[in-house]
Amino acid sequence: MAKGMRDIKRQIKSVQNTKQITKAMEMVAAAKLRRAQEAAQAARPYAEKLKEVVASIAAGTKGVKHPMLETRPIKKTGYLVITSDRGLAGGYNANVLRKVTQTIKQKHTSSDEYVLFVIGRKGRDYFRKRNMPIVEEVTGIPDAPAFADIKSVAYTAVKKFEEGAYDELYLYYNEFINALTQIPVEKRLLPLEEVGGDESVASYEYEPSPEGVLEVLLPKYAETLIYSALLDGKASEFGARMTAMGSATKNATKMISDLTLTYNRARQASITQEISEIVAGANAQS
Repeated sequence: MAKGMRDIKRQIKSVQNTKQITKAMEMVAAAKLRRAQEAAQAARPYAEKLKEVVASIAAGTKGVKHPMLETRPIKKTGYLVITSDRGLAGGYNANVLRKVTQTIKQKHTSSDEYVLFVIGRKGRDYFRKRNMPIVEEVTGIPDAPAFADIKSVAYTAVKKFEEGAYDELYLYYNEFINALTQIPVEKRLLPLEEVGGDESVASYEYEPSPEGVLEVLLPKYAETLIYSALLDGKASEFGARMTAMGSATKNATKMISDLTLTYNRARQASITQEISEIVAGANAQS
């Protein structure tokens, strides 16, 4: 009995240590979530203004042609997937990876029909284990990412579409709703849609020409969408981690309560047994 009680006490101590860790991780994630939300919100005005300028050019330039605006027969597809470098974030990574994997299985019969661009170590390791074709990867993204951190993969993904390496590019990431809800999103990034036709946009004068400006802005616009998705994904990651660690802390508290109750019952049983043995011994001597 004493050995069993020591095991229970050791287990209680172990769960208490785990609870301290999960509680600390929850608080850190909550602090990072606030900063990530602010970063995502701060990036939106730039993306909206860039969209407005692109829409103005596309609406005011008749017969404008650009590879990023042209729909062509689908022979090959590109997928850009945003995940995290670390785990312990609930279903954050699993949900988006499951969504893109299901899409690939439904649309493709061979790995020659698609390519992958991956942001985050979890996504990279997942696709590597399944021998799926990764063109470029980026890991080690900081908690407060700058555009420079993903410039290479964003530029390559857009450039290869322009060059005809594939005929469409999809973006997969977790859209942040709130700390409890993150929705895995599939968004067709290229060819670009719905950037023109808005007659209410402001009028601009362009130098050297609208077509020349559009040639520069369209790739920048696509890269901005990728960066905005990354910022959204970071907020989702911290929200998911905060929620997961909060649940882990609650579960640890319940486990400690249950183990303490078990320990007290075992202790009472041990004391009762000792008293019974003393009484039995005293009766035997009388």
